[in-house]
Amino acid sequence: MTDPALLTNLLARTGRGDEEAFAELYRCTAAKLFGVAVRTLGRRDWAEEVLQDCFVKIWQHAAEYGTERSQPLTWLTSIVRNRCIDWLRRPREEALPEDEEGQPLIDLADEGPGPLMRLLDTEEAAWLARCMEKLVARERQSIALAFFYGLSHAELSEHLAQPLGTVKTWIRRGLERLKDCLAV
Repeated sequence: MTDPALLTNLLARTGRGDEEAFAELYRCTAAKLFGVAVRTLGRRDWAEEVLQDCFVKIWQHAAEYGTERSQPLTWLTSIVRNRCIDWLRRPREEALPEDEEGQPLIDLADEGPGPLMRLLDTEEAAWLARCMEKLVARERQSIALAFFYGLSHAELSEHLAQPLGTVKTWIRRGLERLKDCLAV
């Protein structure tokens, strides 16, 4: 399904805002582009995030594609490869400013109650707690770790030893159930 003429047509239509063409372009190329991202990054969770960013970029810049530049799959692959390289180069941790002795100038420690304890102190907390109890255990755990402890979807996936898509689905479904429960 990577016929250059088909991909060129799909890119041209996508450049004009055709969502169906974009969906078809995704179906035709996502597996191959995901493979490029996984090989470059070495991690599936990073590759999923990068590929999503790349398809947003493809949607935004499809009108700029021209066959004189390269074959369509080459153009798409270069977007993914370049984004992967940017991803690998990004800093992983922010360094805090230090004094002459190497001590941090900013104290990030917060001695106050954490977000979970502050939530439990409110009247709404009881209502939320009742709704949280109605969730399936995996949804409750995923939401608690994400929202009360600040874990990202990728960190949750690693922590729970589950695929990233599965964790995202648990959170989405749990939030939908919470919304319904809290709306009553």
